[in-house]
Amino acid sequence: MNKMEPKQRIICALDFKNMDLALNLIKKIETHIQWYKIGMELFTKEGPRAVEIVTKRGGSVFLDLKYHDIPATVEKAIFSAANHGVSLLTVHASGGEKMLEACARARDKIKNPPSILAVTVLTSLGKDSLEKIGIQSSPEEQVLKMGLLAKKCGLNGVVASPMEVSQLRRELGKDMLIVTPGVRLDTESQNDHARVHTPRNAIENGADFIVVGRPIRNAENPEEIAKRYILSIS
Repeated sequence: MNKMEPKQRIICALDFKNMDLALNLIKKIETHIQWYKIGMELFTKEGPRAVEIVTKRGGSVFLDLKYHDIPATVEKAIFSAANHGVSLLTVHASGGEKMLEACARARDKIKNPPSILAVTVLTSLGKDSLEKIGIQSSPEEQVLKMGLLAKKCGLNGVVASPMEVSQLRRELGKDMLIVTPGVRLDTESQNDHARVHTPRNAIENGADFIVVGRPIRNAENPEEIAKRYILSIS
């Protein structure tokens, strides 16, 4: 993945309440952005139609639904997602070894499979938040545990905050994909991400993709902000 063009590394998060709003943004930035993240809000409203609209325009879809269920259920969901042409999708690493292995088995049965990423620790969670749900590890320790589990189970990569990218790259090796949200240009607000970094830092530390939402989505000139992100990692 190190040979990708800078503009191929940025995933724009389509966190909109309907596809009309999402498509309005896509039309403004699609000459610069290849990848689009479709999450729970948009997919719950629009369903697979959202994926199909993006792919028909030549975009690549990162389906971020963070599957977390019994192995058989998640395995079937992987097949369904692949049928709609998604290129990346997420599952929760905390679903456990059997669930993650089921995901890998499903992927290996698909002719043109998506890459499956394990979400390690949500970027909104700090140490205090983890303790409140019974996890005594620090975010960094928990991310590494989940990343190693994902690799053991045969997944393609992980999602983690940019603060953990360097350690993950060292421990997981060069072949595991690392996708990181929570990146901001130096002048931007952190919003509700507790662990953030700049795009350049994230890429230099070993991230393959960075996910950018509000800075592009809420900008007066989304195209200009998209270009600034590309420039920042060029």
